[in-house]
Amino acid sequence: MSEVFSFGSYYPGESLLHRLDPRTKLLGGVAFLIISLLARDFLALAAIGAFVIALYAIAGVPAGRAARSLAPLLAIVVVVSVLRLFTDHSGPMLFQLGIFSVSEGSLYSCAFTAVRMLFMMCGMSLVTMTTMTLDLTQAVERLLAPFARVGLPAHELGMMLGIALRFMPQFATELQTTYRAQVSRGARVASGPLGSVRMLSSVSIPLFASIFRHAETLSAAMDARCYHGEEGRTRMHPLRYAPRDAVAAVVLAALALCVVLV
Repeated sequence: MSEVFSFGSYYPGESLLHRLDPRTKLLGGVAFLIISLLARDFLALAAIGAFVIALYAIAGVPAGRAARSLAPLLAIVVVVSVLRLFTDHSGPMLFQLGIFSVSEGSLYSCAFTAVRMLFMMCGMSLVTMTTMTLDLTQAVERLLAPFARVGLPAHELGMMLGIALRFMPQFATELQTTYRAQVSRGARVASGPLGSVRMLSSVSIPLFASIFRHAETLSAAMDARCYHGEEGRTRMHPLRYAPRDAVAAVVLAALALCVVLV
């Protein structure tokens, strides 16, 4: 509970990755996920891992900051990896208890899934670490703009994404504040999974009440500023592709080729 949610929170800088067009980073992030899913062995994952480490070095993001960013999501990696232990029964059997069995193939699948998910999370976290929320919102809006001709509300979807990204750390901060307030009022903190569930149930009502209050405040602020969607809006810094975006696309294509060849 002491760790404030920080997955993908913006890390200021002037690196090459920070200066890429946000549309390039969004599309590159999706392509990176697909490339990671194409990997079939640890040698291909090694190439992806070297690529991720190089990107973090270029962005200038400290290793500690990257680790803290991923910490809240490690539980997802653990759960998915453990499930792989009981879904792959290839290779010699190592352990069996009733309907549960563990083989060499399941251990390989467990480790492979964990490493691949970590690299995928690192890659997507870097996209938001090097891009401000407003730029991401504008990028989504511009990418979805062609679909506006068939009735897709591109601007509204981009605005929803920006608000959701902004509220994720706010939600975690409110959770921590509510938890500490409950403890200061004498709430009993029990250890173990059941204790965590009971504590979560006790803070859920005040937590969501606070979140809804923030949402109403945001809505009132947007109304007070005469927000009416994209009609009549202009951009001080419109998005423009640069030669460095083409270089980034070539590098990503080289990674895809390397993974496929391996």
